Amino acid sequence: MTLDKTTSTELSWWLRPGKFIRREILPVLTDLRLAIILLLVIAVFSVSGTVIEQGQSPGFYQSNYPEHPALFGFLTWKVIQVVGLDHVYRTWWFLSLLVLFGTSLTACTFTRQLPALKAAQKWQYYGEPRNFQKLALSAELQDVDLPSITPILQQKQYRIFQEQDDILYARKGIIGKIGPIIVHIGIVAILLGGIWGSMTGFMAQEMIASGDTFQVKNIVDAGAWSSQKVLKDWSVRVNRFWIDYTPTGGIDQFYSDMSVLDDDGKEVNQEKIYVNKPLRYHGVVFYQTDWGISSLRVRLNKSPIFQLPMAQLDTKGKGRLWGTWMPTKPDLSEGVSILAKDLQGMVLVYDAQGKLISTVRAGMGIPVNGVNLQILDIIGSTGLQIKYDPGIPIVYIGFALLMLGVVMSYFSHSQIWVLQTGKTLYIGGKTNRAQVAFEQEVLAILDQLSAVKKS
Repeated sequence: MTLDKTTSTELSWWLRPGKFIRREILPVLTDLRLAIILLLVIAVFSVSGTVIEQGQSPGFYQSNYPEHPALFGFLTWKVIQVVGLDHVYRTWWFLSLLVLFGTSLTACTFTRQLPALKAAQKWQYYGEPRNFQKLALSAELQDVDLPSITPILQQKQYRIFQEQDDILYARKGIIGKIGPIIVHIGIVAILLGGIWGSMTGFMAQEMIASGDTFQVKNIVDAGAWSSQKVLKDWSVRVNRFWIDYTPTGGIDQFYSDMSVLDDDGKEVNQEKIYVNKPLRYHGVVFYQTDWGISSLRVRLNKSPIFQLPMAQLDTKGKGRLWGTWMPTKPDLSEGVSILAKDLQGMVLVYDAQGKLISTVRAGMGIPVNGVNLQILDIIGSTGLQIKYDPGIPIVYIGFALLMLGVVMSYFSHSQIWVLQTGKTLYIGGKTNRAQVAFEQEVLAILDQLSAVKKS
């Protein structure tokens, strides 16, 4: 069968991209220097995503990263938003770096690691004494029979291959050749998990008053393929929020007792959360990150109970303070300001001129403007950060494979050849790491053979 000139040209055109990839692209992708550079660049931008706050409002970056003076002489809010440093892990260029790094590792695995493993699984017998001269470690023994070395090698966990009575090959530690492949698979899994989580996950923030029920709606950051279907048909109730204080008045820990409710309002899960102890449901994780004061329950004389919302005041960085205004007359012509700084039950009451009237504890009452003002309770609110990242299980599997591969890589691949020629026994070997330990092992084998010879 012959090909005409046109068919041959077309076939050459179709084969040309494959040759170009093998000759031009693969050598670049499998270059160790490229992998190191990519890893360093990814590490640098990962650190920047940790140092620079992610997912904040434009006003936050304008106030914290002004143009004059610019941080480090160049880092301003404009640079952060144009480059995407306010959402590093979801930018196209960061995800492209991950894909390129993963592609480099995959190419290296198929072009180098797998062929090295196949080569290690193959062996050849040394049938000539001159073959042993090429080995860095070799010896000759007289009046020693080849069968006497077999139990010694088996005792040292070598796998023995022997097709003739006068030739032997033994090896151990083939797992050390599999280790780098497992490491690459683990790293690629971590990258895939990170990419999948970035593209399909989301982050939300909620400030919920104690006793309220809510559905997650305040999404502040989400991937391009993110779907909030996981949030449908269930809600969360903050049964109670409270703070434990130290004897000196500082915050020891703050807690939220939370319940997950199904579509019919039935409780399907309940958890007490605090910092580093989140609530998990359907892959959504609720972290306790902040707290506040939501409202104040008060009563005037024998009136119904009023629940007044409290707003956080601007103290110019001098602590946290919440305040509200309580009218003391039906026409709202008179009233008092009530301030609170924590949930320990102490509030400050000021008149219309800003003069401190009294300090009141929850459950106590004071006369103001001709009425009895009773402070019943201070209602706290819990600040929650809510995350959904379906890539986390993949990342965990990747880390497990990575650690397993690192451990496997420490095993040395050691090989020993033995040849019996007359009364002379030739022994030689080599290993890919731990050369000193291997030399000591071979010397021990020779000592045992010498002991067998003497006996």
